[in-house]
Amino acid sequence: MEKRNKWGLLVAPLYAFTLLFVLGPMVYMVLVSFARNNGDGYGFFWRFTTENYTKIADPVYLQCFVQSFKLAFSTTFFVILLGYPFGYFMARLSERGKRRMMFLIMVPFWTSSLLRLYGWIIILQAKGVMNAALMGLGILKKPLKILYSYPAVLIGMIYALLPFMILSVYSSVEKMDWSLTEAARDLGASPFQAFLTVTFKLTLPGLLSGVILTFIPSMGLFFIADILGGNKIVLVGSLIQDQLTRGSNWPFAAALAVILTVLTSLMIFFYRKITHVKDLEEIF
Repeated sequence: MEKRNKWGLLVAPLYAFTLLFVLGPMVYMVLVSFARNNGDGYGFFWRFTTENYTKIADPVYLQCFVQSFKLAFSTTFFVILLGYPFGYFMARLSERGKRRMMFLIMVPFWTSSLLRLYGWIIILQAKGVMNAALMGLGILKKPLKILYSYPAVLIGMIYALLPFMILSVYSSVEKMDWSLTEAARDLGASPFQAFLTVTFKLTLPGLLSGVILTFIPSMGLFFIADILGGNKIVLVGSLIQDQLTRGSNWPFAAALAVILTVLTSLMIFFYRKITHVKDLEEIF
C-alpha cells in the first residue's frame, strides 16, 4: 500500500501538468469554437453557436484544407522516397559511420529553423546560388522562378521534415533481426524478394512512424509557407494565424484548430491500429 501511495505522489505532478497545460487548453479551445464572435475576437461573453463550424464549409476555407492536404501528401511522398533509403543504408554503416551521419543530421537543429529557411531564400531566388550554378553549367539560359511558389514551399517542407523520417526508419532498421533476411535468401529468395517480404515488413512500423511525424506537422507549419511561399500558399495553420491576429476572430480560429486536431488525431488512431497488428501479414 505504501509503494502505491509513493508511486501516486510521484506521478501526481505529471497528471497535474497534463490537466493544466494539455487538457485545459484543449477544452478551452473547444468551448471558444462554439462561441459567437463579439467583435473583440476573444469570445469572453460566451454565447453558444455552431456558425463557426458551418462557416468552414465555405468553398474558400475548404480549398484551404484541400491545399493543406495536398501539400502534406506531397511532402510525405517525397520524404519517404528520400528518407527511407537514407535511413536504411545509414543503419547498415559501421558504428563510426553511423555516428558521423547522426552528427550531420543533428547539426541543422543547432540553428534556428527560421534562419535555415532564410538560407533557402538565398539558394532559390532568381539570382541565388542554385540558378547561378545551373546557368554556369549551361543547363539553364534563364533563371528559374522557384521562390514564392508551391515548389519552394514543398522544398522547405521536405527539408524541415526529412530528418524525422530518416531517424524513424534508422531506428527500425537498427533493431531488425537480419538473420530473418538471411534465412529468406537461403530459401531461394532474390535480394529484392527478401527485402519486400521480410525487411520492408519488419521496418514498416518505423516507416509509418515517420509518416505520422511528417504528415501531421506539414498541415500546420504555416511559417514555411509564409517565408518561402510569399503568402501565395495558404495552409490551415496560416488561416488560423490570420484569424487570431488580423481577423480578430478567435472562435472561428478555434473551430479551425478543432477540425485540424480531429483530423490529425484520426491519423494517429489509424497509425496505432496498424502498428498494434500482431501479424504484419494482416496489413497487406
